[in-house]
Amino acid sequence: MKTALTLAALVGSAAAFAPVQQGRVSTAVNSYENELGVLDPVGYWDPCGLAKNIDQATFDQYRAAELKHGRVAQLAVIGYIVPEVTRANYDFIPGKLSTADIPNGVAALEAIPSLGWAQIVFFIGAVDYYGVLGNFEFGKKYVGGTEEELKTKELQHGRLAMLAILELLRHDSQNLVSPGFDGLDKMITGLPFLYE
Repeated sequence: MKTALTLAALVGSAAAFAPVQQGRVSTAVNSYENELGVLDPVGYWDPCGLAKNIDQATFDQYRAAELKHGRVAQLAVIGYIVPEVTRANYDFIPGKLSTADIPNGVAALEAIPSLGWAQIVFFIGAVDYYGVLGNFEFGKKYVGGTEEELKTKELQHGRLAMLAILELLRHDSQNLVSPGFDGLDKMITGLPFLYE
């Protein structure tokens, strides 16, 4: 009995010095906290956990997609606002359809003929395939700051534009369903001088 207790004590004390297997800890989330686009007060924000357990190449692919979507959203916001202010009056289909006859926003979806949609899809495909929305050196001389600051600003502007185009589409769609729901007859209500 005494021998069994002594042996159990020795085995127990030896186990204290044995290496303990650590659980796998993911550092993938922590490694992206210092990437471009991380700003106070939000900091690194990944509510869906898309960057959890991914490698750097996948993160870079996600960032490139975010940048492309941001650029497209910026163009979409400008394309949504400019027709509210001014029109380029030319024949979309000579003798049949003028750009002045096409309404703004969501209402234009039904007014554009199928050939027009084919042109739009072809143009977007060409831009995406050939990478036209790339690195423009022309505008950099007008904007100050380091390369890191410029990239962060572009990411932030793209994020804002993605929210802006979603709100423009939501507001315009709701106005189609319930015209005048907000009591206003213009899309851009904060800048009344645009319509004078």
